[in-house]
Amino acid sequence: MLIQIPSVLDQNKIENIRSMLDKVDFVDGKLSAGLAAKPIKHNLESVLNQKQSDYLDQLVMRSLAEHTVFQNGALPHQVSQPIFARYTQGMQYGDHIDDPIMGSAGGRFRCDIAVTLFISDNTDYEGGELVINTAFGLQKVKLSAGDAVLYPASSIHHVNEVISGARLVSVCWIQSLIRDPTKRELLFNLEKARSKLMLNNPETEETKQIDHTYVNLVRMWSEF
Repeated sequence: MLIQIPSVLDQNKIENIRSMLDKVDFVDGKLSAGLAAKPIKHNLESVLNQKQSDYLDQLVMRSLAEHTVFQNGALPHQVSQPIFARYTQGMQYGDHIDDPIMGSAGGRFRCDIAVTLFISDNTDYEGGELVINTAFGLQKVKLSAGDAVLYPASSIHHVNEVISGARLVSVCWIQSLIRDPTKRELLFNLEKARSKLMLNNPETEETKQIDHTYVNLVRMWSEF
C-alpha cells in the first residue's frame, strides 16, 4: 500500500529544516550503505551533532505523529530517527529493498514501512522521482515540500537520476503494530469508513458495529 500524506510540515518548519541543513556537512551516502546498496547508492547524507539531531528528530517525528493519515496508515510501534539525504545533479539510487532489521544492539526493530518526507519542493529539481514497484505497476512519486509518502519497506524502489537542481528529503523507517501489509491496508480503509460514520452517525448500530470490528481486528492482528 502506498499512501501520500499531505502537509506534514508547514512552511515555517520547512524553512527551519532547510536553514539548519544549509549549515551542516553532507557525506557520501555509501558510508551508511550495506554490501548490496553500496554499488547503486549515489547520494549525500547529513552529519549532525547531537543537538541538531535531537531538534530535527523532534520536529519531523512530532509532525508525523500528529498527522492522522500517518497514524492510521502506519499504526506505528517503533520509529527510527530520520535521515536527511541530498541528491544533486547526476545522483540516483538504484533498485533496492530496505534492510529487514534496523537499529543497534539493544534497540533493534523490524523494518515494515519506509517514509519519505520531501523537504525540497518538486519544482526545485528535475528528475529525482521516487519509483516504487507496486501490485499496480511502477508508481512515480515526486511531491510538494512538506508532503510525505508511506510505502512497504519490502517493495523494490529506486530514485531516478536528478537532472538538475537538488532533491532534499528526510527518510525514516517504522515497525508497525500490524506486520502484514495487506492487513494494514484493510485496517486503513476500514478506519476511513469508521471515522466518517462516527462523525456523521455516531449513535447508529451500524457505526457501533464498524467501530467494534475495527478495534477487535487491531487487537487480533497486533503483535504487541
